[in-house]
Formats: sequence, C-alpha cells, structure tokens
Amino acid sequence: MPVGRTGKVWTVVVFLLLIIIVIGAVIMWVRLPHSQPVEISIESPVVLPVGIYVDGAVNSPGFYPLKAGDTLDTLLQTAGGTTDNADRNNIRLYVPVTGETEQTQKIDINHAEGWLLEALPGIGSTLARRIIEYREQHGPFRNINELTMVEGITVNLYEKIKPLITVAD
Repeated sequence: MPVGRTGKVWTVVVFLLLIIIVIGAVIMWVRLPHSQPVEISIESPVVLPVGIYVDGAVNSPGFYPLKAGDTLDTLLQTAGGTTDNADRNNIRLYVPVTGETEQTQKIDINHAEGWLLEALPGIGSTLARRIIEYREQHGPFRNINELTMVEGITVNLYEKIKPLITVAD
C-alpha cells in the first residue's frame, strides 16, 4: 500500500511529537524535587535520678543513691531502717509536679564544713569543730543518731536539729 505525501508528513509529525513528549518527560523528571530520605529517631529511655529522697518514719531521712536493682527494702535500710512506729503496710512513692517547691535542703553532716554546721540551731563553732573531729577520728556517720555520740550534743539539741540534717556516702 503506497503511502502518499500527506501520510509521510503525518508520520514525521507524530514521530517528532513523540520525541518532544519523551524529552519533556525526562526534563520534568530531572527537575522534579526528589524527597530527602526519611530520618527516624528513637527517644532515649527515661533516666532515673541518681538519688532518691527517703523521708518519714525512717531513722535517717535524706537523699540516697539509687542503683539499678535496688529494692524498696534496700532504700529503707540505707536510710537507717524504719522507726518502731513506722507503718510498713502504707509506704508511698511521691513524684512531685514540675515546678513544685522542694523541701528544705538538709545538711549532710558527713561532708559539711564548719561554717555550714554552725548554721544549725544550737551548733556554734565549738560543736561544729567537735563534729568534724569526731567524723575524722571515727569515719563518716552511718546515721544521724550517731551525732549524739559527739560530746556536747544532747538529746534535746539532737531532736531540735534532726529534721535539718542527713548523712550520705
């Protein structure tokens, strides 16, 4: 079947249109913004505080180190054990709300310098020096009750400063 002059022209036009469409598609694909790879980040696990404050019916309230595997009983023993009138069936863990004011900072009698010990009511420079000498001679206090072993610290004075002191390792 012979192809006329018009048929040849249409064949060339269709061929040119196909080439233009292919070239246009390639140019559009190249200019199309390619998306960046998706980055997935996993939040780090919640880190426990290095210490926990133990208070209430324990012999030595204060901040104590918290290690992986510690039990409630371990923490209570670290705080000098519970007092005789402690209700061990009603132990609570309290997590404060962000911005909530904390309790008054307690003075660590194992690390406090003389001037800080003197800030305690009833403790002057002489008793502060005796406390420091006692811990230098006998090692750190194991619990706050041991403070009564220092010459000049009476039971009344101890009861007065008990809520303001703690011991730490």
